[in-house]
Amino acid sequence: MKAEILFPEVCNLYADVENIRYLQCCCPDLETVETPLHARPVFLDEDVSLVYMGSATEKGLMLAVETLLPYKEEIRAKIDGGQLFLLTGNAMDAFSQGVDSDGAWHFDGLGLLPGRAQYTMMKRQNSFFLGTFDTVSGPMDIVGFKSLFGHTYGAPEGNALFNTIRGTGRCPESKEEGFHIHNLMATHLIGPLLILNPPFTKYLMQLMGCESTALAFETAAFGSYRHRVDEFHQESRSAFYS
Repeated sequence: MKAEILFPEVCNLYADVENIRYLQCCCPDLETVETPLHARPVFLDEDVSLVYMGSATEKGLMLAVETLLPYKEEIRAKIDGGQLFLLTGNAMDAFSQGVDSDGAWHFDGLGLLPGRAQYTMMKRQNSFFLGTFDTVSGPMDIVGFKSLFGHTYGAPEGNALFNTIRGTGRCPESKEEGFHIHNLMATHLIGPLLILNPPFTKYLMQLMGCESTALAFETAAFGSYRHRVDEFHQESRSAFYS
């Protein structure tokens, strides 16, 4: 079983790689491969249980797109074929149609996800998120945080990863958060996502084919998770902060 981390030297802005470090604690036989910038992704040629990419600076996103663009159609074929991906933070924007900024710069993304991100560089938006993730056994609560310069616009409704209860979806006008297309899961949430959401981590481990879905520090993880869900439900607590 293998997980590939794309470009950890630039895509680890909020310690996002700890998502994979936690999976390693939960699944000791998980091998990890760290693919550097300008290298061909391993998942294009080998069996990889999970492809992961985390947040980067705007320049880091540009470099990630530059690296992946020659393989765009191969990546599309992998997505259509059911390859499992997890994109967190602004990594989603690299897979989108592109990014536009009020700073008079923009860049095109891979075009594998709908919509374009619009950034307002002097107005970082920080918030917590409370939502749900739909499964065959019913919805599970999802918690996390966002720290963004903008939102995704122009994406048609549908294919959401999470449904928003409190906080912001793809944009302030949408209750849909992220994208879930085949086995590609993309979200703007940071946290790290998997440490904050043990039920979702168990779900992901099932998709990866882990022999056991027992979590490292499971009792503590679920205790913290339930406490945070209760906190985020409190109407007296604003979802937005400076």
